[in-house]
Amino acid sequence: MIELPDRPMTWVATGDSITQAVLHTYGARGWVEHVHERVRWQLDRLTDIVVNTGVSAWRAVDVLGSYDHLVGRFAPDVLSVSLGTNDARAGLAGLPEFHDAMRAIVDRTAGARIVLHTPVLTSLAGRPARPELPAYCEAVREIARDTGALLVDHEAHWRARFGDADPISWLDDPAHPNAVGHLQMANHTLRTLGLGEMTDLST
Repeated sequence: MIELPDRPMTWVATGDSITQAVLHTYGARGWVEHVHERVRWQLDRLTDIVVNTGVSAWRAVDVLGSYDHLVGRFAPDVLSVSLGTNDARAGLAGLPEFHDAMRAIVDRTAGARIVLHTPVLTSLAGRPARPELPAYCEAVREIARDTGALLVDHEAHWRARFGDADPISWLDDPAHPNAVGHLQMANHTLRTLGLGEMTDLST
């Protein structure tokens, strides 16, 4: 749960194209934009700052390599890290690099509340390109346990909804959520952080 002090807070969300929310929502809000709306408007925290530094196609090592630009200069009170979808293309051989980079990002952000996200499910058609994605999700869970970070387990949430069925109704292509999927990500994130969920999408 995120404690909300009386002073303004800075929230940074870093990650890949799913965080950046390019193309696949076709003009609808991405999940970070929904969180922004919830925090700054619906929760009346008008002077909080929410920064999205997601970069399409990036992996954990890329974010770590540009840490000061993407994260450090903002001195976040809350840092959200959502990576793994691109990293998983490297299979099991890429897991140590992913784990080390993710852990380094967490360790460098001293004083912030860290929120780690597991990747969402891919479609059935997308799984041959990322057969070890569940192992990357487990790595995120392990880092959250070891560091005390908050865990937003999108994989578990999507599996609870779809089981073994194809989650394509929440996706625009085999790996990228559509507008519905982004809203699901936002509400699952908000509930996990103890911030409720989106109450009025017209605002």
